[in-house]
Amino acid sequence: MSRDTLLLGQTLTFNADPFKAGADAAWHEVHGAVLLRAGHIHAVGRAEVLRAKHPEAHVTDHGAHLILPGFIDAHAHYPQTAVIASWGKRLIDWLNIYTFPEEMRFGDPAHAAKIARCYFDLTLAAGTTTVASYCTVHPASVTAFFVEAQRRGLRALAGKTCMDRNAPAALRDTAQSAYDDSKMLLERWHGVDRLSCIITPRFSPTSTPGQLAALGALWADHPDCLMQTHLSEQTDEIAWVKSLFPKARDYLDTYESHGLLGPSAVFGHAIHLEPREIARLTETGASLVHCPTSNTFIGSGLFDMGLARRLRVGLATDTGGGSSFSMLRTMAAAYEIGQLRGHALHPAELLWLATGGSAQALWLEDRIGRLAPGLEADLVVLNLASTPAIAQRAARANDIWEAIFPTIMMGDDRAIVQVYVAGCPIQIRREEPAVAARDVAAHFARARTAGTRNA
Repeated sequence: MSRDTLLLGQTLTFNADPFKAGADAAWHEVHGAVLLRAGHIHAVGRAEVLRAKHPEAHVTDHGAHLILPGFIDAHAHYPQTAVIASWGKRLIDWLNIYTFPEEMRFGDPAHAAKIARCYFDLTLAAGTTTVASYCTVHPASVTAFFVEAQRRGLRALAGKTCMDRNAPAALRDTAQSAYDDSKMLLERWHGVDRLSCIITPRFSPTSTPGQLAALGALWADHPDCLMQTHLSEQTDEIAWVKSLFPKARDYLDTYESHGLLGPSAVFGHAIHLEPREIARLTETGASLVHCPTSNTFIGSGLFDMGLARRLRVGLATDTGGGSSFSMLRTMAAAYEIGQLRGHALHPAELLWLATGGSAQALWLEDRIGRLAPGLEADLVVLNLASTPAIAQRAARANDIWEAIFPTIMMGDDRAIVQVYVAGCPIQIRREEPAVAARDVAAHFARARTAGTRNA
């Protein structure tokens, strides 16, 4: 039997949703502790109490660092890792110029495996321990993602992206092959270790009614799965949907009329919703995922965080349309968007979105997202003084919220002290800047040799 591990440090424990219960939903222990046993959280409390109760446990003392649940990225596109931070395009142009050409490369399983390794290195270094990702039309892209997540012991969710129109021929499937491939992947991966398959039509413009209906039928046959897609991200996208589905009442109806609306539906973005859509999302118990860095980077709009008082709402990087792999940066962007909408999000609300809120949005709140006995021990340890600028501000803090807010707004991977996956500390891989610089220089040298014009 493996030995218990007792982690010491500051702790924040959420007993309720702060959007409904306020900041009092969280309990802070300055001298806290988390007892890990067999990959799960066995107990949370004051350090002196747990040390006395469990004198045999191996102790890891994180000092004044803050122990939190691992961050949960509820909407991402791991195949877009290499095209993150590409300049100057809105959604539809972004897809055609950057996303689709990159996704074509994932027909090569070796390329998919390489990007999956890189992606998880980046997300774990940022303190993210669970991701829900879109893959590509290629089943091998899903397999690569799951193989890498399984190797690292991660809880991970993903689905084959289905598209049978308005995409390059090399990225189109059919209604039948989308059904067959998705079913095959479900039977192979869903529920294996810590992995979950998600039924994944990219969005209505790239699926015919026949394909949406086929995926709705598959979901009806596998109701324990999530269904993820995009909804009302940009105004020109909404106009496109109206032209493609002239009989639909609104964008949401293009999914609802084909069996793709229900309590385990997860809709990314959902910025420009109509009153009927909000009412139906509320009635059915569907989830929304806020993608703030993507919404500003691609110029989509400002999400209404007031919806979190009536709906399950998670938080996500939406990489590579989003401009960062870091959930800290994503929380900062959510705060900034909230300010523009007249809603200054409390630090408790921001942390909740990146942990318990995202767990709820993915229907995983009984497994991850909080420091609570019985949940899986995916954790991140934060240094609240990771840079001189952050340290000098945190030193003036009067409470935990003032101490952590500078890290939310200015923190990066330097704030990540340690990550635990299923109770095991992992080695965070960070490439040295000098190595990365040599790689960039070598790329441009090859480009010049090949005759590529450089600006």
